[in-house]
Amino acid sequence: MVQGKTIVVKVGSSLLANEERLTPRWAFMHNLLEDIARLREGGAKVILCSSGSVALGMNMIGERPETAGLRDKQAAAACGMPLLLNAYKQVAHEYRFEIAQVLVTLRDLEDRKRFLNTKNTVDRLLDANIMPIINENDTITTEEIRVGDNDRLSAKIAQMLQADELVILTQVDGLYDKDPSEPGAQLVEEVTDVSPYLAVTEGVSSLGSGGMLTKMQAAHMAQNSGCDTRIAHGEYERPVTSVLNNERRHTKILANERPESAWANWLSDRLQMAGSIVVTETTAESFKSGRRNIGREDVLSIQGPYVKGDVIHIYGESGDELARGLTNFSSDETMALARNPKMTALQLLGYKTLGTLITDKNMIVLDDRHLTWELPSEDEMTEVVPQV
Repeated sequence: MVQGKTIVVKVGSSLLANEERLTPRWAFMHNLLEDIARLREGGAKVILCSSGSVALGMNMIGERPETAGLRDKQAAAACGMPLLLNAYKQVAHEYRFEIAQVLVTLRDLEDRKRFLNTKNTVDRLLDANIMPIINENDTITTEEIRVGDNDRLSAKIAQMLQADELVILTQVDGLYDKDPSEPGAQLVEEVTDVSPYLAVTEGVSSLGSGGMLTKMQAAHMAQNSGCDTRIAHGEYERPVTSVLNNERRHTKILANERPESAWANWLSDRLQMAGSIVVTETTAESFKSGRRNIGREDVLSIQGPYVKGDVIHIYGESGDELARGLTNFSSDETMALARNPKMTALQLLGYKTLGTLITDKNMIVLDDRHLTWELPSEDEMTEVVPQV
């Protein structure tokens, strides 16, 4: 069943660290890696996205998760990462396979060149039959420049590797139609459209940074690239294979039957908004017939700062998000071009360029399969006032 499949497994802090003692949960790690060894022996390529370093490092700095600030968490991550990797190394050695650590930041996933460099590293490890263990580099990230949860990070890795399955292990059986603690809550066994469930997926665990909302967002990202997502309880002897074999209760989010290309997925599924522009109503109407270049004359307002090569969000005057595209200019350069339509790009920027802000080849027009983002507030947007 798994022969030749690529499987991304995401494990949260609450499964890896004892909530009171903040020490490794060795029994769970043995069950997990024994099951992964079974998958590998069956011919699957397995990538593990693992939380846990922050929780495991708290004791060393004398803090608790509920009171720790950002600096505390960064220091705890530095202390906890060797503990986590050492635990994984010991257990993996018992099951006769090698592991490697890959630490990433938001920019490694949002910047195209760094995204491809990360992909090449992970591919090389898989070629060498080494299991990559991927986590956000919590030691250096801040609230403004971090992914923030390993659910969506795991989905980006699934997209990156064009994985077949994303298995998210947590402390509930899956997605419920309302808060699981409420009477009459029912497990949702199969999902094709995550949108109706986003309003009932709030709340996070005491040790982790993600809740069911981020898991559904992750599932949506995965399904766009043709990857099924399964959300399941992790406390089982065979936590992964029992889910893949449909031997126990879980939620399965089905992949889209017509997945988008890797390029389109990278453009459309963002982890953070780098910036945005609002375009004229005429421009917005033209998107109904497909992609088109965006020039300086199309822009009404800008939200930044962003730099050349960032993917920015494109809105109509109504506030509806229309598209996302790779910008050829920074927000400052875009503002200069838009405010001075009678001056050439060479005069304004000091170098030759056609002045096209976003080309149609570097843009994805959003449709019903995409989750749109709200337009930034008026305070964040800077209106373009052309010089006459």
